[in-house]
Formats: sequence, C-alpha cells, structure tokens
Amino acid sequence: MLNFSVLSQNIDMYAEGFKNTVICSITALIGSFLLGTIIAVLRISSFRILNWFGAIYVEFIRNIPLVLIVFIFYFGLPTFGVRMDGFLAGTIGLGVYTAAFIAEAIRAGIQSVPKGQLEAARSSGLTYIQAMYYVILPQAIKIVIPPLGNQFINLVKNSSILGVVAGLDLMYFGDLVASKTFLTFDVYIFVAVFYLSLTVPLSISVAYLEKRLAKSY
Repeated sequence: MLNFSVLSQNIDMYAEGFKNTVICSITALIGSFLLGTIIAVLRISSFRILNWFGAIYVEFIRNIPLVLIVFIFYFGLPTFGVRMDGFLAGTIGLGVYTAAFIAEAIRAGIQSVPKGQLEAARSSGLTYIQAMYYVILPQAIKIVIPPLGNQFINLVKNSSILGVVAGLDLMYFGDLVASKTFLTFDVYIFVAVFYLSLTVPLSISVAYLEKRLAKSY
C-alpha cells in the first residue's frame, strides 16, 4: 500500500516541483517550436550555406544525449564567463534538443505542400520569407500537428533532466523527499502521477486533433 502521508506531508515540495516543471515545459515548448521552424526553413533553403547549417544542427543535436547538451549549458558556459542556474540551463538545453526533432517534422510538412504554391506566392510579389510565413508554413504545421504533439509530450517527460542539474523540477524535489523519508517507491510513484497529470491530457488532445484533421482531409 502506498504511504499517502509522503504526499500530504510534502505537498508543498511536490507543488513547487510541479509548477516549475510546467513553466519549464511551456517555455521550452515555445522556444523549441520557434527555433525548430527556423531550422526547418533553413533545411529547405536554396542557399547551400543555410541548408548546410540547418542539416548540421539537426544531425549534431539529434545524435548526442540530452543530458550532454544540458551539461554544456550548465557546466561548460561558465568557462566562458556565462553562468546559469539549473532551471535556466535545463530549459534552454531542453528547447535546443527538442528543436532538432521539431525541425524535421516541420520540414516534412513543408515538403508535402505542393511546390506550385510557393512559386505562385513568389510570382504574386511575395518574398521568400513572406511566402513561407503566409502560405507554406500554415499548411505545413497543420499537416504535422500529430507528430508535433508527440514531440511536445516527449518534451514534458524529458523535462525531468532538470533534476540532474538542481533545476527545481518534479524530479529534483522528488529526490529531496526520497532522501528525507527513505520511502523511495512511494515518493516516485507520486512523482509519476504528477507527470501523468500533464502527459495524459496532452495525449488525449493530440489524439482528438488527429481525428479532427483526418476528417477535414
């Protein structure tokens, strides 16, 4: 049986960790979406240098561990005089990491839009950036909403990396409660419940959107 006193006696720590996890997830989500969109546009650019930059970013970031990226921001940047707390370093690292996966999803969406639409937009007087912003990206993002939703769910789960660098998230406070009570199983079961309270509604929302989009197509 679970010892619910672990939750009731430490609810303030769980609540603080939950709040910080939500803030981190929302911040990293917005940042990774914006950065991922920019990288996706670079990946399909006709300028070879921009194309290479986008490709190098995606391949490099996707093929190294998330914890290493966070460590670079938390332990590496102080070498150059840039110091961050665990929360900021973890949030930025999480956003940078997730952006690589979002970029590939959006790139696939852009490439699924008929090329004639970009040509028509350019011939009507729009610049390349305007054509992307007003014509191509709205269609591409609608197409890739389901995979983007899955990436956002992964982002919430990956936010637990903040616990490694004292980022004041759910995992960090879970570790503190576990070290204080020595009831490891109970502590982390409650941590899992808090994560589920975030990811399950997201999963349901993504499934609902996917069905709606399938009907509209």
